[in-house]
Amino acid sequence: MDKQDQIYRSLCPVSCALDILGDKWTLLVLRDIIFMRKRYFREFLVSSEKIASNILSDRLKKLEAADIILRRQDPHNERRIIYAVTEKGLDLIPTILELLRWGAKYEVENSKHDELIRQFDLNPQILIAEIRSSLLIGRI
Repeated sequence: MDKQDQIYRSLCPVSCALDILGDKWTLLVLRDIIFMRKRYFREFLVSSEKIASNILSDRLKKLEAADIILRRQDPHNERRIIYAVTEKGLDLIPTILELLRWGAKYEVENSKHDELIRQFDLNPQILIAEIRSSLLIGRI
C-alpha cells in the first residue's frame, strides 16, 4: 500500500500511526512475531488473548499492506505461510517495550517481564539491537 493510497484522519503523525496500529490486536500480533518468534497463522491463534481467526487474518493483511510484516511461502513446506517483521516493523520494538514497561508498572503485577524491563531500563539501545539482530538471523 503506497502512502498516497492510505487514508488518514489527519496529518498528525500520532493519528496516522494509530490508523495502522490503534486497535487492540495489531500490536499483540507484532508482539508475538517480535518477542515470541511466532511465524505461522496457527501459532498466533494460541496466544493467551484468544484472537479469533477472522480478526487475525484481517490484522495480518493490514500489517502486510502497511509493509510492517512480510508474508511468504515456507521454503520447507510450500503449503504453509510464514510471517516475518520488516525493517519498518522492527522500528516498533521500542514502542512495544515502552508499552510493556508502562503496563507492568501501572496495570499488572507480574514479575514475568522484570528482567526484560531491567535490561531495557539499563541500556535500551543494546537490548533493541539484540532483539533486532536475533530477528534478522531468522528472517525469511
